[in-house]
Amino acid sequence: MLNGGLVSIEEEILAFIGSDILEYFVKGGCMVSRNVLIVDDDNMVIDIFKKGFNKAGYTVRRAKTAEEALSILEKESYPVMFLDLKLPKMSGMELCKVIREKYPISILFAVTGYASEFEFGDCRRAGFDDYFIKPVDLKILFHAALEAFDKIEQWNRRKGRQA
Repeated sequence: MLNGGLVSIEEEILAFIGSDILEYFVKGGCMVSRNVLIVDDDNMVIDIFKKGFNKAGYTVRRAKTAEEALSILEKESYPVMFLDLKLPKMSGMELCKVIREKYPISILFAVTGYASEFEFGDCRRAGFDDYFIKPVDLKILFHAALEAFDKIEQWNRRKGRQA
């Protein structure tokens, strides 16, 4: 315990990152690049997500706006994305629709602190694969990402067999 009984964010992240996630990546269980894009206009949320995902073995890129995210996606591949729904200018819902159209083989997760404004059904119709309400336990997000990469890898194997 640090700071009079308080635990640093790094210690907290390390304490609850499941050894199963780290072991999976260390043993090479996932062949798909573990690139995750996090789109949120809140620096604190991005920093916590980024630190946690990095410590869990993911490569993380951040964007503060939908427009920045689309610019990144034109140059780099991020098969798994976590999108805040309340973004300046273009909303997370609109961004999801654009990404789903341009990059259909991607897994998109909605993350919001405004659960009453956004319903799961609306998110599904926009193209999101799942929906999380802030504050969310990072371990839940790590497992969602792990399952997403497994799914993408299965799709790629099927595609390889059909070619």
